[in-house]
Amino acid sequence: MNASGWIQFTLYFLVLLAVTKPIGLYLHAVLDPEGKTILDPVIKPIERLTYWAGGINPKKEQDWRRYAGSLLIFSVVTMLFTYTLLRLQDKLPLQGLLNPQKMTALTPDLAFNTAASFLTNTNWQAYTGEATMSYFSQMVALVIQNFFSPAVGLCVAAVFVRGIARKETTVLGNFWVDLTRSVYYLLLPVSLAAAMIFLWTGTPQNFKPYDTVKFLDPFTTQVQKVDANNNPVVDAKGQPVMVNQTVDTQTIVEGPMASQMAIKMLGTNGGGYVNANAAHPFENGTPFCNFFQMIYFIGIAAGMTYYLGLSVGNKKHGWAVWIAMFVMLVPMILVCWHYEAAGNPIHYAVGVDPADGNMEGKEVRFGIFNSALFASTTTATGCGAVNSMHDSFTPIGGLIPIFNIELGEVVFGGVGAGLYGILVYIAVTVFIAGLMIGRTPEYLGKKVQSYEVKMASFYLLIFAGIILGFSAWGALSNWGPTSTDPVTHAVVPSNGTNNNGPHGLTEILYAFSEAAGNNGSAFAGLSANAPGYNTTLGIAILFGRFAMLIPCLAIAGSLVKKKISPPGPGSFPVHSVTFVVALIGVVVLVGALNFLPVLALGPIVEHFLMLAGKMF
Repeated sequence: MNASGWIQFTLYFLVLLAVTKPIGLYLHAVLDPEGKTILDPVIKPIERLTYWAGGINPKKEQDWRRYAGSLLIFSVVTMLFTYTLLRLQDKLPLQGLLNPQKMTALTPDLAFNTAASFLTNTNWQAYTGEATMSYFSQMVALVIQNFFSPAVGLCVAAVFVRGIARKETTVLGNFWVDLTRSVYYLLLPVSLAAAMIFLWTGTPQNFKPYDTVKFLDPFTTQVQKVDANNNPVVDAKGQPVMVNQTVDTQTIVEGPMASQMAIKMLGTNGGGYVNANAAHPFENGTPFCNFFQMIYFIGIAAGMTYYLGLSVGNKKHGWAVWIAMFVMLVPMILVCWHYEAAGNPIHYAVGVDPADGNMEGKEVRFGIFNSALFASTTTATGCGAVNSMHDSFTPIGGLIPIFNIELGEVVFGGVGAGLYGILVYIAVTVFIAGLMIGRTPEYLGKKVQSYEVKMASFYLLIFAGIILGFSAWGALSNWGPTSTDPVTHAVVPSNGTNNNGPHGLTEILYAFSEAAGNNGSAFAGLSANAPGYNTTLGIAILFGRFAMLIPCLAIAGSLVKKKISPPGPGSFPVHSVTFVVALIGVVVLVGALNFLPVLALGPIVEHFLMLAGKMF
């Protein structure tokens, strides 16, 4: 933990603090149907044309049930659209231009998993992007969802805030208006500007076929022999038949990459154009690009706290929520950084310099601090992009990304999702505070009663249930590719993990945690592109979005009907230090109590085994 890292950490904090208010002000203008923005002269006519073409009356608002119905219908239609394009990507027109690498169609289970993943802002990828997706699939099937999924998150967050701010009514806005304004006034223009920055830092944006270049220094390696149908060949004992292969060329990926980068980071989508994601020099070419991305994907989530304070007429409350989120983020960054800098003593025993820390799975140009900062913030915000391989982190360093997700990704969280998630925790916090002082709990003048607490409890329990239930199922099931038993040489099914023991459990736990949390990052040691994993992860992803989103809308629908009472002597001040401490305590305790047992069996026990000299 060196001085350079501390300087960068301080700079990161100052820049994040500086952008919060201006972003919050702009969000307030965008999410207000009557709001005025500097883009109105250009976009307002297009907005009106969209309403006319879609038969939308922008003045007609919806109650929470109609709002939820519109959202679900939109989600079903767009998921089917994405699924269809992925299944037909090798049969669509203009193959020479839009599919020059002749990518084949995705299998049904992989297409389902990918469509569900991008629909829900998860962007989990069980495939290698540059070897699976055509240019058309990348820039249409996936990028469209990269715009729609964060826009849906913004819609739900706006409804929740209106439920708090409005009184004695039933209407909460119009889904189609909120969706349109989120895309037109925020996501599209900002992505266009950011794409120019990514182009400037070296990210490609073209339709060229991939380039093939000759190595100056070819080398020979051994690979498993395959037959005419591309199936692996084994001998009579079941052992793989290995052959020499000379490697003298490298394929350089091309395509419309900068445009996808711009929205994948802004919308906390995180799905990489290439498999290496933000560790690839085309996706993350310079130190400035790396720093820009870490601010870029957290900016809207941070600004949502100021939007909350502005909308409910209590800016101090918005800042209190921001402080609570940041106070939870800081120790995550520092713990991850510390353990990655401390490294693995087993490596040191075979000659690695302890001063180097744990550089396994990390880009030398980013180093340990920027890898730890990126890993901590991408999982705290719901982004899921990575500039290093979390599977190669030390056990405690790798625990931090998992625990960030298992807190509900409310430490700033995803676009919109972070705000409505923390509002659920706030409802629980003020309810507990009310019980402690013996009066009806109130939040900003509105009583928090049994209905709101039941919906909040459902939100929290469904999240834990998805992660723990599916992880247990995955650990006991044979969903992964087949493997060869090293003793009997028999071909046996596996659970898809490339590591045994506690690390293998962590790989499975991480997969279902990111699915339920709609994060999309991964412990890359899991071979998840198998029908079992594609199907179960896809189901977990959908439940993690919609089974948790509906209770938020229901809470908003209940709160909006209530009158606002003036604060009294027993009111719980939601801008105080006590509130910040209580909110942090509730978030951390819920995460710790739900997931500590399985974390103890995974990364925590692996840490002590590492100190005892055992690796997995």
